[in-house]
Amino acid sequence: MHVVATAGHVDHGKSTLVEALTGTDPDRFAEEKARGLTIDLGFADTTLPSGAVLSLVDVPGHARFIKNMLAGVGAVDACLFVVAATEGWKPQSEEHLRILELLGVEHGIVALTKVGPADDDLVELAQLELEERLAGTFLEGVRVIETDAPTGVGIGELRAALDDLLAATPTAIDHGRPRLWIDRAFSARGSGTVVTGTLTGGCLRSDDELEVHPSGATVRVRGLQNHHADRDELPPGSRCAVNLVGVSHDGVARGDVLVRSGQWHHTMVVDASLTVLDQLDHPVSRRGAHVLYLGSGEHPVRMRILGPDALQPGTSGAVRLHLPVPLPLLPGDRFVMRESGRAETVGGGEILDVDPVDRASSARPDRSVDRVVAQRGWVDADELERLTGERRDPDVGRWVVDPTELHTTLVDLRGALAEAGPLGLDLSTLDEHGRAAVELLDDVVVEAGRLAPVDAVDTLADHPFVAILAASPFTPPAPERVDRAELRELVRREMVVEVEGIFFAASAIQAAAELAARLLAESPEGFTVSAFREAAGNTRKHAMPLLARLDGTGVTRRRGDVRIAGPRLPEA
Repeated sequence: MHVVATAGHVDHGKSTLVEALTGTDPDRFAEEKARGLTIDLGFADTTLPSGAVLSLVDVPGHARFIKNMLAGVGAVDACLFVVAATEGWKPQSEEHLRILELLGVEHGIVALTKVGPADDDLVELAQLELEERLAGTFLEGVRVIETDAPTGVGIGELRAALDDLLAATPTAIDHGRPRLWIDRAFSARGSGTVVTGTLTGGCLRSDDELEVHPSGATVRVRGLQNHHADRDELPPGSRCAVNLVGVSHDGVARGDVLVRSGQWHHTMVVDASLTVLDQLDHPVSRRGAHVLYLGSGEHPVRMRILGPDALQPGTSGAVRLHLPVPLPLLPGDRFVMRESGRAETVGGGEILDVDPVDRASSARPDRSVDRVVAQRGWVDADELERLTGERRDPDVGRWVVDPTELHTTLVDLRGALAEAGPLGLDLSTLDEHGRAAVELLDDVVVEAGRLAPVDAVDTLADHPFVAILAASPFTPPAPERVDRAELRELVRREMVVEVEGIFFAASAIQAAAELAARLLAESPEGFTVSAFREAAGNTRKHAMPLLARLDGTGVTRRRGDVRIAGPRLPEA
């Protein structure tokens, strides 16, 4: 599916031509009828000779309604540029052409209207003027179809030319990330809230859960229409009417946008390229009341030029724009900028960076994904796609990593491993990037939360402190000369058991359980602390932690002043 916008000076016959092509009068409002000019956007569709379906957006031509024109051409594939033979090229013709170029429209066709009232000489002059005016633009060399809508002259030829135009115009790409800039919102009897717009980025389906921004309201797609027919699914590039559940018609407006949750970076600060129109008679600086036209919305913005103080007419440069509301944007999104004080279009360009990192004084933005990665070092692959629109496979874990940053991380990791000593490197001391980078190291092993060389000698396997504790199971010495890291590791491995600050050999706990079993075999009614202490040959300092351990593990149970058998008492 393709969407084509009309463009051209006021009263050059755009709406009449659309009606002749489609049978639909795009002038929907009584005021438009009365005044004879298009104030708001009009929509119509027709099936061309090849069977291709064409959606037409008829946009206003009068200078006073330029903002509505900008809303109409924000997401189109091509244009039908209209010039009346009776009047020739006009100021609004020039402005519309420049706007189309600023928005990146690359395909189009020209209709020379009102050839009926014009004599042959006037038509020829108009053709020569078009050739001159269109030279060096994207419309240079395109077909110019002579038409007269009231009499039907050239309409068949124009329909065939539009068929050829659509065949040569690339279709919208499905990136799996639908975005619908809303150009109308209203309440339909029996349906509720309905919004319309041109779908880009991905498909929409009935029952899709979406969000309206900038409000953030969660909505559900109750129904979809395209060309007056109900649809279960619509591809990108479609003109859509979307019936929404979850928001009232006065809770959504032109300039709002429908997206899926979690797929977009919503931003209030962007870096962008700005091309200043060469027709201006003054430079463009941060001064002025600038208005950004993007998607179907208009937004007052604060602008800072990155580098020079001003941009001269006919030049390009980078700018930082501060938006009043967060919007789901991508590098490559096109915009037009006007200055409301002068009521003029000053230029336009494309978004380069939706989340600038560098200060404005040093920023040098472009659309490079590598630049985004280099500035951040480590970027979650999903986040990178939200920032750039490009999917890259992760280098490490879930991250895309700048090569220099990755090299530094690996060098630091090997250094930390070398300094860790024979116990190895405790992974809990690393950040998430360091832990993820471990998988890139050769000749290492991870065991029990520690990283060590594959050929490292396990110094704890025959640790002398374990033997000392085992030699005095019930009267263990304090670990005064034992490295604390080694001691913690011995405890973690359960080679040593810590109870109330006293360290026992693991074998001592088993020996204490067997001792308790013998005492209970002799005195089934229970044994006292004194009896256990006497049998163990230790003091209350060591006896109480041992008994606490036996109670805690179910070997014994306390009943008053004695210990009785627990469920895990071993056989005597």
